[in-house]
Amino acid sequence: MRALVTGGAGFIGSHLTERLLRDGHHVSVIDNLSTGSLKNIEHLKGHRDFEFVTGDIRNTVLMTTLIERSDVIYHLAAAVGVRLIAEDPVRTIQTNIGGTEIVLDIANTFGRKILLASSSEVYGKSEAVPFREEDDLVLGSTSLSRWAYACSKAIDEFLGQAYYQQYGLGVVIGRFFNTVGPRQTGQYGMVVPRFIQMALNNEPVLVYGTGKQTRCFCYVADLVEALIGLMNCEQAAGKVYNIGTSEEISIEDLADKIIDMTGSRSQKKFVPYEIAYGRPIEDMMRRVPSTERIKETIGWEPRTRLDETLQTIIDRLKRNGS
Repeated sequence: MRALVTGGAGFIGSHLTERLLRDGHHVSVIDNLSTGSLKNIEHLKGHRDFEFVTGDIRNTVLMTTLIERSDVIYHLAAAVGVRLIAEDPVRTIQTNIGGTEIVLDIANTFGRKILLASSSEVYGKSEAVPFREEDDLVLGSTSLSRWAYACSKAIDEFLGQAYYQQYGLGVVIGRFFNTVGPRQTGQYGMVVPRFIQMALNNEPVLVYGTGKQTRCFCYVADLVEALIGLMNCEQAAGKVYNIGTSEEISIEDLADKIIDMTGSRSQKKFVPYEIAYGRPIEDMMRRVPSTERIKETIGWEPRTRLDETLQTIIDRLKRNGS
């Protein structure tokens, strides 16, 4: 099988690419390296079934060539991270909506099955925890760029489902819940690598907001298993699937755990959102997925506990800082 991974030099995309190659598939990766990194895929460059293309998913000619010669598409390319979204909302909207529209249109031309990466962000300010795929979406004001990402991914989902309903295109949508693991960077606001790096450096661990907000962190290898399982399941087409773990922890407790696990001398420091991001940011107090649908469909459940996940990342950062 020939797979195309958009955003394949990113954190999640590089792990997915690695796994597909290990399973014996040919993998083409396209990435504009705006948030992805060549060092994530450096070890794959000598592989006979690996191809890397530097480019933008909005390049219609390039995407036509790549999609025509692929059997399946994992569409992961997107503007991500709360900091990047707050600082560059135009790029967020243009990349996430315009890029996905181009990828879907070309995939439909050649009848290629596609998995769209969406996000738990689409649930917005909903308090209907745990979130279920058919729940209402509750987004904030358009005056707050914080919601541009959530809205853009929701539109991606609408587009994907429209292509499935109108043309019968094999579209599967995965809503990712706070995926973490090696190669993730804290540069764009990702909390786990940011906390770990601060703790290893014995610097103050900066907790944004009150720290009472809770999240569920899914190990990247578990998520990759879910993506491959959904792509291989004919019954998954046309549906949305939450992908995450129900192991919930507050951000303050996460900071305490990481300080303890690293043996750090760091202290927590609470930073208001408007100072951290330079503008007001609305946040969700809880973000917990229901994973009943994906379990019923492909039997998937997360296998890796949070402590094991954190230890893996800590060990990796201690060894080589990435």
